Amino acid sequence: MGRQVGREDHIEEATRLVVERFPEAVAAMLGGSSANGGATASSDLDIVVLVPGPPAPHRETVLSDGRLVELFVHTVESARTSIDREIAARRSPLLQMCGASVLLVDHDGAGTRVRDDARRSIAAGPPALSTRERDDRRYAITALAEDLLDATDDDEVAFIGAAALVAISELVLLEHRTWLGRGKWLARRLRQAAPATAADLVAAHRHLHEGGGAERFVGAVLRALAPSGGRLAEGYVRS
Repeated sequence: MGRQVGREDHIEEATRLVVERFPEAVAAMLGGSSANGGATASSDLDIVVLVPGPPAPHRETVLSDGRLVELFVHTVESARTSIDREIAARRSPLLQMCGASVLLVDHDGAGTRVRDDARRSIAAGPPALSTRERDDRRYAITALAEDLLDATDDDEVAFIGAAALVAISELVLLEHRTWLGRGKWLARRLRQAAPATAADLVAAHRHLHEGGGAERFVGAVLRALAPSGGRLAEGYVRS
């Protein structure tokens, strides 16, 4: 684990970068671990920059004083369009960066308005699942569980197990009206939303990964699936 560093150091570094590279910026926000105090000396800087117009929107990764910096460059309008798209998809990287951010530049209150809107959307949570969406996910998870029980190839077991873990974790989050995430964020949000289910799934998946057979992991998946209506195969209709 890397050594944690002071948040003020990251804020100062990010502000200097924005002023140098984007003198026309109407607002800039530092997000991610650098904003919440959890960053280490090697952490990236995640910066949302709002500019008046082209070449925004775009994303770029740069190196600044030996540190990787992820720049998400938008106009106010393109930021709102991207956030609306994220809300519909129930995934929220830009929304979270804006909502849980430290303002670096804020001319005429543009950054404050974007941040406040993002915070309200985060608090409201993602849209609820429709019956059709829930059934689609139940059917896909059921198919993965059955494929896993039938699989005899170790490579196939690894891929099916990983897909099943992601699929059931996403469904649990959506039933809890919690934002989706990828990689570490999926794990973190599942642990926060449903700690007992997260522990059950992760322990069973680790058992599968270590060659312990599929039955334990499939059992954990089906337990997590039960509150959504359980397995779904026969009788499923998709028009």
